[in-house]
Amino acid sequence: MTTLDAPAESPARRIRRLAERQTTDRDALFELLDGELVGHLAAVADGVPVVVPMGYARIGDAIFVHGSTGGGFALRAAAERATVAFSVTALDGLVYARSLFDSSMNYRSAVAYGVLDEVERDEADAALLALSERLMPGRSAEVRPMRRKEVAATRVLRLALDDVVMKTRAHGASESPDDGEDHTRWAGVVPLERVWGEPQPSGLTPAGTPLPDSVLALTTRAPRNGSII
Repeated sequence: MTTLDAPAESPARRIRRLAERQTTDRDALFELLDGELVGHLAAVADGVPVVVPMGYARIGDAIFVHGSTGGGFALRAAAERATVAFSVTALDGLVYARSLFDSSMNYRSAVAYGVLDEVERDEADAALLALSERLMPGRSAEVRPMRRKEVAATRVLRLALDDVVMKTRAHGASESPDDGEDHTRWAGVVPLERVWGEPQPSGLTPAGTPLPDSVLALTTRAPRNGSII
């Protein structure tokens, strides 16, 4: 098992409340990141905290995001070498206990801390393609190539997964035979499953146009608890 370690110059991050839920398994981190499509990037801009949801891709030991060259706090944070945080959460189910206090959620969450690095231009094409393949597998082979001006108008940023803390809950309702609760009341877990819906063609797509292989592959996959796949 490969663990999640902070950089040598900084102390390892520790979860204080319910510390037993901290996970240091890097494979579990990769499974979480690869199973979700949206994370939240947080930074401080002009003294104000900013959080923005972003599509992302994990490539090896880093997270990649992209944005317009026209501006944005992420590019500014990269230029200023400011520390940012990137969080990803998967909700796997609701935990119904015999009291509202004990009710909970099953989840997996991770926060990566670090400095954003701008991907060099000679690597940008491959990085953008990897991002596209992560979000829409197979689609790049069905559409026209990216134009140079489109690539030039886009910046790709990399956040190394060197400083990460992960927390999970994956069990049933807290209960014991002598907890004083009425055990005739149902308690348990309702798993969350998410599936892609019926594809809806655009207004300019001719009637009867067959679905592309990328869409068919996406919409015919079996659902997995708590993840978009």
